[in-house]
Amino acid sequence: MYIQKGSIKISVLSRTGKEAIVAMLGPGDFFGEGALTGQSIRIGTATATTLTTVLIIEKSAMFRLLREEQSFSERFMSYMLARNLRIEADLVDHLFNSSEKRLARALLLLARYGDQAGPDRRIPKISQETLAEMIGTTRSRVNFFMNKFRDLGFIEYNGDIKVNTSLLSVVLHD
Repeated sequence: MYIQKGSIKISVLSRTGKEAIVAMLGPGDFFGEGALTGQSIRIGTATATTLTTVLIIEKSAMFRLLREEQSFSERFMSYMLARNLRIEADLVDHLFNSSEKRLARALLLLARYGDQAGPDRRIPKISQETLAEMIGTTRSRVNFFMNKFRDLGFIEYNGDIKVNTSLLSVVLHD
């Protein structure tokens, strides 16, 4: 599946019922590629978080595109490799960084830091509960750090979140 507009969250559920958000995807992102590998059981759930348009590509059509359309095949392969690197970085982040650094990194990624020009990036409305699920902490910790980031001028928020590039200092500081 290919997201044309909107946003999708990919979440997993533990046996005890705890949800974890493993990805937030937007326009230009693919998901559901497990079907191409013969994965018979989904491990994650995709949920639209805003009004979203998704192009569903049938499995046989996707195989044909990958085989016959070199530019599409290269774009898809590049996307999958970049996403794999991102997943590895997310794992390292979760294993070794504090919840404050994980939140800062998550905000920068949601703002698609590096993909937009200018000193600030806006994030569509997202709840503190969702942010907490993304970084593996509580909503109250997210609230504490969001207020701290706002007081330090790293972000502005009152519904929408504006991320200033100065938030990078939280991620890069040892």
